[in-house]
Amino acid sequence: MDISKLSKTQKLTISAMVIALYVVVMYFTQEFAFGAYQIRIATAFYSLSYLFPFLVLPLGISNFLSNLLGGLGLIDMVGGCLVGMLTSYLIVLIKRKKWNPFLTIIPIILIPGLGVSTWLSYLLKMPYAPLAISLCIGQIIPAVCGALLIQTLKRVFVMPVSAVNTDNQTN
Repeated sequence: MDISKLSKTQKLTISAMVIALYVVVMYFTQEFAFGAYQIRIATAFYSLSYLFPFLVLPLGISNFLSNLLGGLGLIDMVGGCLVGMLTSYLIVLIKRKKWNPFLTIIPIILIPGLGVSTWLSYLLKMPYAPLAISLCIGQIIPAVCGALLIQTLKRVFVMPVSAVNTDNQTN
């Protein structure tokens, strides 16, 4: 499937499905997604922006909505939305630079881990450093899952170079 040829309707449909899937995964994993280490399996979906760059905003919206489940109010919802969009955007940049997809592990760990700690340390009255460390540790599993998700899905959603070259020669 050639992603560059998706219609607006297809992009909107994919966006809605990703938002729904993110929120559902957060719902079923909320026992440990909002814990001390915040192992948010749903943040593995940030990696989808590697294949679908138009998902930057929808992934931020996903985080915003999921914080309705167990977040700490409006600050957490808006902050989570911004963190989700920044993380997804950095993943898009990794793709544009043609860097190894496994580098997506870095923003998935560091942006939520260091960013969310900024307001959580204030809201929970906890020191920033230990909180940031625990959140970064919690992001390791979703980050690795996200990189593996890219590896799996890019076989389906990205045209092989040979197919692109063949198409160009026949035109």
